[in-house]
Amino acid sequence: MPLPTNLYDQIMRTYEQRQLDNHKRQMARYDEVYENIPAIKELDNRVSTLSIAKAKQMIEGDETVLGSIKEDLHLLFLEKRNLLKEHGYPADYLEPTYTCEDCQDTGYIDNKKCHCFKQQEIKLLYRQSNLGEILKDENFSTFDLNYYSDKDNHGGRSSRESAIIALNACQAFANNFMKTHENLLLFGDTGVGKTFLTHCVAKQAIADNRSVVYFTATDFFNTLADEAFRHKGNSENIENCDLLIIDDLGTEFANSFTNSQLFAFINDRILHRKATIISTNLSPGDLKIQYSERIFSRLSSAYTILRMTGEDIRIQKKLNK
Repeated sequence: MPLPTNLYDQIMRTYEQRQLDNHKRQMARYDEVYENIPAIKELDNRVSTLSIAKAKQMIEGDETVLGSIKEDLHLLFLEKRNLLKEHGYPADYLEPTYTCEDCQDTGYIDNKKCHCFKQQEIKLLYRQSNLGEILKDENFSTFDLNYYSDKDNHGGRSSRESAIIALNACQAFANNFMKTHENLLLFGDTGVGKTFLTHCVAKQAIADNRSVVYFTATDFFNTLADEAFRHKGNSENIENCDLLIIDDLGTEFANSFTNSQLFAFINDRILHRKATIISTNLSPGDLKIQYSERIFSRLSSAYTILRMTGEDIRIQKKLNK
């Protein structure tokens, strides 16, 4: 999946800067060596003169020139390396240097992204997601079902059964959302693992080179307000990302603006087959009351709805310390 254009351009500017820095470093070394070893400058002048003379011969039809020039240039190259070593320099001191030797700071090897490019992609995607260091600790490998009881009962299921269903659904979503164009709505009480599971999905999506943007509901609507009223241009990543996560929907200050913007974004992302995950403490009935029938209809028809139950895990962790 290609990166959004703005992120791709950002990475390519990094490579352009590396190439400029490499060239400046190489030219500075040439200036240093020419000053300390004038004979090397004379050698380089001989290389230039020889190359011009041989080129003229090739234009005139001398077919033996190509082999002889390679041999002559190689001898001058060896002489240059010997001079460098005699004066205490590494033999390759005047060769180009690269941050990544594999792609020579182009970002590509045989028209395929170099490992250094992919690493930059991942870093940018983490930075764009607004999640930062959180995903190091909160991911599928650290999701702990031991915090959920198999003895309680919530509407016919224990909290453990509900957590297993939600976990399996989130893992399947993370593996397939670019193919199936699904959306998720996680609802339940505070501290039962809804946000943790959204982080799990985000972690895997970023590892798969998907662009992810995460917002609390308050930050999400503040960003949209900045765009609508102050024209700050911050909504591009929200519109174009592969996965948008809105956490704690219902905690924002709700008004006609937030309702209209929520419907617009939900609807737009459904139409453009862009995945969205929403977590909320509100029940489906409360969502219908707080927002609108129209919004709830879009959520119920286009989202897989998962209920999570149980005791507040944050409190359990504190009690276990």
